[in-house]
Amino acid sequence: MELITFVGLDVHKRATSVAIAESGRRGEVRFLGEVASTPEALHRLVERLRSRHRRLSFCYEAGPSGYGVHRLLSGLGQECSVVAPSLIPRRPGDRVKTNRRDATTLARLHRAGELTPVWVPDGAHEAMRDLVRARATARRVLGKARQHLQGFLLRHGRIYRGVRGWTRAYRRWLTTVRFDHPAQQIVLQDYIHAVEDAEVRLGRLEQQIGELLPSWSMAPVVEALQAMRGVGLIVAVTVVAEVGDFSRFANPRQLMDYLGLVPSERSSGSSVRRGGITKAGNAAARRVLIEGAWTYRMQARVSRKLLDRIERLPPTIRDIAWRAQLRLCQRYRRLAAAGKPKVVVTTAIAREMVGFIWAIARIAQPKPAIR
Repeated sequence: MELITFVGLDVHKRATSVAIAESGRRGEVRFLGEVASTPEALHRLVERLRSRHRRLSFCYEAGPSGYGVHRLLSGLGQECSVVAPSLIPRRPGDRVKTNRRDATTLARLHRAGELTPVWVPDGAHEAMRDLVRARATARRVLGKARQHLQGFLLRHGRIYRGVRGWTRAYRRWLTTVRFDHPAQQIVLQDYIHAVEDAEVRLGRLEQQIGELLPSWSMAPVVEALQAMRGVGLIVAVTVVAEVGDFSRFANPRQLMDYLGLVPSERSSGSSVRRGGITKAGNAAARRVLIEGAWTYRMQARVSRKLLDRIERLPPTIRDIAWRAQLRLCQRYRRLAAAGKPKVVVTTAIAREMVGFIWAIARIAQPKPAIR
């Protein structure tokens, strides 16, 4: 049997701590020191370790440094795992945390097989995900800008009497708001400009997503997911960008767990206690799915907008989407009639939406990635 040397890397912006664990349960675990977090330094580290050990297996925590280390090591022909920080086993009594300890702990747990690797996207997928996340950031900035403006108006008793805000009528009303002091008028106009700038930024990013989507390998999956009610372009591209390879989930329950939509539980003996959802997974995908679940409060039907999205899709995908509508609309009404809070109902619907999304994504095949 070929012996493997397990290497734990604690990666930081300027320096990377390195520890190794020899093969075998009683193999030595030792700290080697620190190297600069540069490609040249990591390349020298690999050459040095390869001269002394026949086979190496690296690991490091997913974090702000991204996947550059993984791609560098993989390009050098080395095994490398990027592990989920939240799933690393911790001793409750351990109150000392240093770079040296982190590196040796990673090496030891990697040898024991106790680490959970994350899925590493290719460069094109990561770029598209960055664009989707930039759009989400712009959406939050727009929401904050609107809150600042409305808070300023409320503080000074300027209250819009219409039904809804941010309609054309609301924007016309904003042009009629006047203050006695010129400084307050300047503040009002500055808040209005901030909202307009945020809206332009959001629209620009959404336009870029639409233009770049056809060249993305996951475009067929994005198009297929839009057969689902409540899953428009932004929801579909967000879910696909965050989840990535759907085939790594053997069943829909695993995908629900990854998205943090399954109930938490603290059971012991005959006592069973279930609480709210775990929220332990991908927050961005979970948020857009819960927003999309609101559409199932109405009766099942194929609207004109939905018909335009599904016309070119295969019958199998359209059938899955229609079965989802029939089931989820009925379930929404049943849960609401039982007196469940709306937030609980929509979360339950979002969880079941994931099952149908998983089924559609397994049918739709991504395009071969362009190298």
